[in-house]
Order: sequence, then C-alpha cells, then structure tokens
Amino acid sequence: MLLVEDNEDDVFLMERAMSKANLRPPLHVAVNGQDAIDYLVGNGRYADRAAYPLPHCIFLDLKLPLIDGFEVLEWLRQQPSLAHIGVLILSSSPEHRDRERARQLGAKAYLVKPPTPTMLIEALQAIPECVPACVPVADVVA
Repeated sequence: MLLVEDNEDDVFLMERAMSKANLRPPLHVAVNGQDAIDYLVGNGRYADRAAYPLPHCIFLDLKLPLIDGFEVLEWLRQQPSLAHIGVLILSSSPEHRDRERARQLGAKAYLVKPPTPTMLIEALQAIPECVPACVPVADVVA
C-alpha cells in the first residue's frame, strides 16, 4: 500500500487505524504529490522495486504540496500500466464537489479524516484490487 500524506500526525492516525483493524500490509509513505508520482514510476530512490513495490492500493490525500491529490489521481488514470491500482481518497473535506470530482477521476472510495478501523475495512472490502495487500480483509471478505 502507498499512503500519500504530508502530515505526520495523519500518517500516525492512519497507521493506528490500520493496526486496530488488523490490517498489516507493507505501507510506504509518499509525502507529496511529486513523491507519489516518483514512487509509482520508480524514479530516484524508488528505483528498487524489491524495496518499493508497486502498490495494490493507494490512500491519497487531496491537499498536498507541489502536486495536489486531484492532479496525482488524474495523472495516475492516464497511465495504462497503473490503471489496476485502486485509489482511496483520504481528505479532511466533506464537500460533495470534492467527492464527485474524485469519483469522476476514478477514485474507488472517499474517506473523511481521520479514518476509523471500520471505515478502512469497509472501503477495502469494496475494492477487490486492494484485497491482495490486506490478508485480514480477504479473510473478512471470504
């Protein structure tokens, strides 16, 4: 899994929610939109795919420095080799227009921060491409 989040407190809350939900996939963190794109294409320090594998699932914040989450999502959907990756939006915005734009750009789910363990499990259950990264969720789905 790839978490694209610039706020250390939100990274901590996400890790805690995943732990409480018994989700223990490898979690990599990108701290801004450009860092996420570099991770996904394997640029620079992310060139070693053994250390930085392509994720099954991306948790994407919308308000990011350099390149915002909507721009990352739009870029991602233009990459045929990455089209299989499920994207879940993590945002502090409860605005309908943000939810709708994320949906139009191909996001599979939209979670308002901070996510709860229940929210994570429900979102991941709805996204089959994310399940391989989350063995406990696969057990719940089966």
